[in-house]
Amino acid sequence: MREALEGFLGISLDKINVSIVETVYMVSVSLIIATVFAFFFAVLLAFTRKGGIFQNLIVYNVLNVVINIVRSTPFVVLLVAVMPLTKALIGTRIGPTAAIVPMTLSSIPFMARLMENSLLDTGRGILEAAQSIGATPFQCIVYFILPESLGSLILSLTTGVVGLIGSSAMAGYVGGGGIGALIQNYGYNKFNFTLMYSLVVVLILVTQLLQTLGNKLAALARKNK
Repeated sequence: MREALEGFLGISLDKINVSIVETVYMVSVSLIIATVFAFFFAVLLAFTRKGGIFQNLIVYNVLNVVINIVRSTPFVVLLVAVMPLTKALIGTRIGPTAAIVPMTLSSIPFMARLMENSLLDTGRGILEAAQSIGATPFQCIVYFILPESLGSLILSLTTGVVGLIGSSAMAGYVGGGGIGALIQNYGYNKFNFTLMYSLVVVLILVTQLLQTLGNKLAALARKNK
């Protein structure tokens, strides 16, 4: 069975397994770091804006501009632009660990915007209700706004994961490793279209699975709030 599959794909399964592990590693680490920073920035954006609980237009405007700039930068351009930073932090510009730096930097503003919208979608009604019973700003956020927006936050996180999978594949084209590098080096460059399209199908199936899981978790969170 193994030999037949390797013959069909034109590559050893060991190389495929290594590329899968590299992709999971890049996506997982980037997701954890990006989620922490994105959520922090989302809270700042949502609550320091005009009329927010902690209104501070200086903080909001500066953060808003920075996020817009980074978010509007194409990932391929960002990938190259942050190479000096990647070299300084990681010690190399290539490999799965090096790819985590641009993947994280690209994902933070994207996820921050999604999470900001999730927090704002709760509406002012629940905030006013919380304030009317004497809740402090901290209590309003922790006990009212976050539970109310949990389902939407889960969907935002799911979208972020899907985006990181795409970024990891793109990073492989410039030495980032993972499935993207396998498609480039052993699929496209060697005209092995069976391998290339098979891996593309795998990525599509994984994306669909994650999206379905995210939708179910979001629905469950909304049901139990």
